Amino acid sequence: MVGMDTSLLPPPDTLDTDPAPTAAPTPHAARTRNATKIYGRGGTEVRALDGIDVDLPSGRFTAIMGPSGSGKSTLMHCLAGLDTLSDGNVFVGDVDLGSLSDRELTRLRRERIGFVFQSFNLLPMLSARENITLPMDLAGTKPDGEWLDTVIQTVGLTDRLSHRPSELSGGQQQRVAVARALANQPELIFADEPTGNLDSTTGTEILGFMRYAVDRFAQTVVMVTHDPVAAAYADTVLFLADGRIVDSMAAPSADRVLDRMKAFGA
Repeated sequence: MVGMDTSLLPPPDTLDTDPAPTAAPTPHAARTRNATKIYGRGGTEVRALDGIDVDLPSGRFTAIMGPSGSGKSTLMHCLAGLDTLSDGNVFVGDVDLGSLSDRELTRLRRERIGFVFQSFNLLPMLSARENITLPMDLAGTKPDGEWLDTVIQTVGLTDRLSHRPSELSGGQQQRVAVARALANQPELIFADEPTGNLDSTTGTEILGFMRYAVDRFAQTVVMVTHDPVAAAYADTVLFLADGRIVDSMAAPSADRVLDRMKAFGA
């Protein structure tokens, strides 16, 4: 299997994950205020999100963790405009998603947000290259050729561009999905359990590339994961329980994250 150009990727333990003490404040790529999501009514009411305030800084890698039912996927879906809040606000940059029409929301997702899902979400009739450029094709825009070539080379897909998903391994399909998320240089990338269907070696490569995208290209990545090893690639980990943010951790390690999750009974 052809891998990524790992010569471009710094080892995780050499990455400087803390901002310089004298650095200017980092702008927020997305934020929530009193984010509340309620399912059901009366005795069946479930508060998936219970008044969450969170700021996601630009150019940083944030992991969201928590036990099943903690609200982590709901939070990501609301931040990404894939679901709506029952109360409160979600902002991408300075745009309040609740103020947008369905058409405007679709356009924002297409132009400013990239997505990486556990299930890859590739169209089987399209080649790898066509899957990568699909969001831009739908928007009627052309990719930046130099940037696209950089992304494709870095994820190791140069000689797989004409292949359809059925002709690619699981790891190669996820690389296509990551390249698609980066192709139009979005402000935000949301990754939902991106290594869940991958073996550990391939998962490490995908996580390494997302880390590299943050460090080299100032990309903003928000990842939902249950894996302490995956979370260790992030700059910050947010821990959710019962629809609330109950803790956070800067410069995480796998062991520290695992210990913290055990304390929450996850």
